Amino acid sequence: MRKPLLLSALFASLALALSGCDNAKTETAAAPAPAKQAAQDGGNLIVGVTTGDPLAMNPLYASDRTTLTIMQTLYAPLYSFNGDKIEWALAESLTPSEDNLSYILKLKPNLKWQDGKAITADDVVFTFKKLLDEKQHSFFRSMFVYGDKPIQVSKIDDLTVKFTLPQVSAAFVGTLVQIYPIPEHVFANDSGDLEKSTKNDAPVGSGPFKFKEYRAGQYYSLTRFDDYWNGKPKLDTVTYRFAKDSNSANLALQNGEINMKMIDPQDVNRLKSSGKFDFVIYPEGRLAYMTFNQNIDSMKNKALRQAIAYAINKDELVQAAFSSLEYAQPAASILTPDTLYQTNDVETYKYDIEKAKALLKEAGAPADLKLRLAYINSNKTQESMGLYIQQQLKNVGIAVELMPLDANAMSQRSLDMKNTAYELSLGGYIMGMEPDGYKSLYMSNEAYNYAHYKNPAFDALWNQGATETDKTKRAEIYKQIQQTVANDMAWYPIAYTNAVVAVDKRFAGTKEAEPKPVYMFQDWSKIYQQ
Repeated sequence: MRKPLLLSALFASLALALSGCDNAKTETAAAPAPAKQAAQDGGNLIVGVTTGDPLAMNPLYASDRTTLTIMQTLYAPLYSFNGDKIEWALAESLTPSEDNLSYILKLKPNLKWQDGKAITADDVVFTFKKLLDEKQHSFFRSMFVYGDKPIQVSKIDDLTVKFTLPQVSAAFVGTLVQIYPIPEHVFANDSGDLEKSTKNDAPVGSGPFKFKEYRAGQYYSLTRFDDYWNGKPKLDTVTYRFAKDSNSANLALQNGEINMKMIDPQDVNRLKSSGKFDFVIYPEGRLAYMTFNQNIDSMKNKALRQAIAYAINKDELVQAAFSSLEYAQPAASILTPDTLYQTNDVETYKYDIEKAKALLKEAGAPADLKLRLAYINSNKTQESMGLYIQQQLKNVGIAVELMPLDANAMSQRSLDMKNTAYELSLGGYIMGMEPDGYKSLYMSNEAYNYAHYKNPAFDALWNQGATETDKTKRAEIYKQIQQTVANDMAWYPIAYTNAVVAVDKRFAGTKEAEPKPVYMFQDWSKIYQQ
C-alpha cells in the first residue's frame, strides 16, 4: 500500500513500492475454456469492488484499496519494481551523484496527460512542492524528510529533474517509486487543500485509461487513453462496479454482470466449480494484523497485550480465516517476506493458555474484562478472524464484542488520532520492498500509527534505518525494529497473504499486465477481451 491498504484500517497506506509478482500462477477451472484468440482492440471490462467508494482520487492522498486500484488505471508512476529490477514508466533513468547526495531523473520524451498537455519536469517539481508542503498533509512528506530537512527538487530542463538530499539515504530510490506525478496545469491555481479539491472529481492522469463518469455507490467508469506512454490500451473501457458485500458481488460475477474481482479464499472452490473463471494467485506482500489501540488505557498494559497474544493459536487462526495455507502463512514480523531485512527471528508467542492466564493476572485485568474488536464488514477473512479471536479470548475470561464497520467508516475512525471507539482492530497493509516506507505506520506521531504506540527510542531506530548505507548495520537496525514490536506486542502480526483474482475466461492478458499487490495489475493496458 501509500499507507495501509486495502484492507483495513490501513489502507491507508496501502500500498507503497509494490513489487511485481513473477511467481504468480494462473489456475483454470475444470470446464473447457473458449479457444484462445489473438489480442484485439475493443471490449469492456467490469471489475467488482467491495471496499467502498474511492476517497480522494489524487495520488498524493490515495491510501484505501478502492482508490489505489482505480488510480493505477488513471495515473502512471515514474517507475516501478519487478522484484529488484526497475521497470521504467514515465521516467527513463535515475542517476545518482558520486556522493549519493543528489539524483538526476530523466523523463521520457513526448509524454502526455490525458487532456493532451505535455508531461514535463515542471509537473514533477510541482508534485514534490505540494507533497512537501506541510499544509497539504500528504503522508508521503515524512518519507522525503531527513533529519527534519526536506529534499530539494529542481528543474534542469523540460525533461530533467534534480533531487538534492540533505544527507545520504539508503531508502530514496525505493521510496521514489511510490510517487505518481500530478499535472501542474490542473492544480496550479488551486491554493487550498488538494485532497479536497474539486479537480479530483474529474481527474486528469497519465495512465492507460481516462476518467469518464463516476456515480457514488454505483460505478467509476474509465475510457481508453490512446496516447498512453506504453501503447494504446486494448480495451475500450474499464468500469469499477461497487457492491455492498462479497456475496452480491460474487453473484454478479457468476451471472456475468462483472468480469473480474479479487475474491476471498472461502469463495474459490464454489467459483471454480462453475468453470467460468481463471484464477490468478500471487503473493500480495501483505500483512494481516491486529492492532491494540493505546488511546485506551487498558491497551497500554504490555502484560495484557502479551496475554492476548499467547491466548490465540495463530496457526489455527490462519487456517480458519483463509481456508487453506495455500492462501496465507502465519506471520511473525511486521515486515513482510518481500521486504528488505525482514526476519522471523523474533518472539512469536506460541499458543500457551496457561501463560496467557498468568499474564492476565500480572496485568491486573478484571475478571469481567470486555474488549471491542473492529473490522471491515465486507471482508470475509476478517469476519472469520474476529469470530475465532472472540472464542479464543473467551477461554481466558475476556469477552469480545465484534464491531463490523463498512470500509469508509473503518478508515475514518482509524485515522482519528483520538479514536477510542474500540480496543482492538483488524487490518492489513502492503508496503513493498523498502522498509523505510513502513515508518509512516509505526512512528509515534504518524497518522497511520493506528495503535498510537509512542516510543522515542523506536522512532530513532526508524530514522537511523532510513539513512544508514552499510547493509550489515542497516539490517541490524531493522532487526531491532522488528524485535521491539514483538517484545512490546504493540501490534499482533497474523498472516502473510496471497491475493486471488477471479477473471472471466473471456478476458486475457493478465500475465502481461503483471499481477500487482493492491492494484491487482501493474499495467491494465495489456488486458484484452477475446
